[in-house]
Parts: sequence; C-alpha cells; structure tokens
Amino acid sequence: MAVRSSQTETGGVTGTQDKDYNLIWYVEACLNNALRLESYIQDAERAKDTEVADLFRKAQADSRKGAEMGKGLLRARLNEG
Repeated sequence: MAVRSSQTETGGVTGTQDKDYNLIWYVEACLNNALRLESYIQDAERAKDTEVADLFRKAQADSRKGAEMGKGLLRARLNEG
C-alpha cells in the first residue's frame, strides 16, 4: 500500500518544512479564533451575559497572545534562513 505524500511531506513537495508550516498554521488558527470570538462576545453582550462575554474576551486575549508568540518565532526562524 502506497503512503500518501500528505502523511510524509517534509518540505520536498511544498518547499516549506513541516515545523515552519505548522507554525504558520498555528498563527493563522490563533488569528481566526480571535476573529470568531469577537462575534461570540457580541452575541453574549446582546444577551446581557457578562460572564460568558468575559470568558470569550479572555479566550480572545489568549488567542492574540498565541498569535503574537507564533509570529515572533516565525519571524526569527525566517530571518535565520
């Protein structure tokens, strides 16, 4: 049985090593999460549910922090190469 290239890709096909690709994916996921949480915060505020809105604000701040940390690592690694 042949192994699919998506399971063994290490940069030969895409030109981007897995660790770098994974870091790019992580930053994008964090940023997308921060955007999505904004609409959840607005929903909670419309429902006057401050407890849920506060939870989503904290999660949004964590997502932003993750994105910033990931961008910093990515920036440093791309400058090395």
